[in-house]
Amino acid sequence: MTDPQSFAQEHLPGGGHLSFVLKRGQRVRFTDLQGGANVSLMLFNAHEKSERLNLPDSLKCQHTAKLTAGHCLYSDMGRVLAAITHDTCGWSDSIGGVLNAQEVQAKYGEGRYQELRNGFFRNGTDNLLVEMGKWDLQLSDLSMPLNLFSRVDVAADGTLHFACGNAKAGDYIELYAPMDTLFVVTALQHPMDPAPAYAPKPVQLTFSHADESVAEHCRTSRPENARGFINTHRLFA
Repeated sequence: MTDPQSFAQEHLPGGGHLSFVLKRGQRVRFTDLQGGANVSLMLFNAHEKSERLNLPDSLKCQHTAKLTAGHCLYSDMGRVLAAITHDTCGWSDSIGGVLNAQEVQAKYGEGRYQELRNGFFRNGTDNLLVEMGKWDLQLSDLSMPLNLFSRVDVAADGTLHFACGNAKAGDYIELYAPMDTLFVVTALQHPMDPAPAYAPKPVQLTFSHADESVAEHCRTSRPENARGFINTHRLFA
């Protein structure tokens, strides 16, 4: 069913990249169209881009090792850049990062534009930098992204294990913006995905207006989150 408050949709192909400002009081839903999608996501304060997503603080202040519905994504200023209001797959990875060009070549092979044209093998570092450049952001602004739809487990001995099949076709993750937030995203396979072939999956983005009440369960899930929303509201006082 289409959300009656939806005002735009965008198809992000596998290997694609995108950036946009999600304004205060708006939300975006990322939908995995085929299953097995991964979306690497960076967030910035749209008006002061030196303020950006801080994943260690987001995990620490919410006493969690995973990010899912009910959690907030914090900036390095203690403000809520986005709140995860819905998540049907239950886990997004905060430690895997993205691959660079050399790592993609080592993992998947050559994949050059000269032979494959628009099907050439892309990498997360360059994709994010391309979008960041549109907003006057540079290599020094590149930081650890959140990998939506992907799960990485930590064993008792400290080894990391990628959970295959964490996201199924139709799974979605919805983010609400309590402030004007710049999103920089790319849809590429997770660095730890063991699949031997380069085959990033597409996602659908749906934009809609929302009342702040959609994030109430995020605000009240931890005392720290209530303070985070207060810090955010002070920007608009």
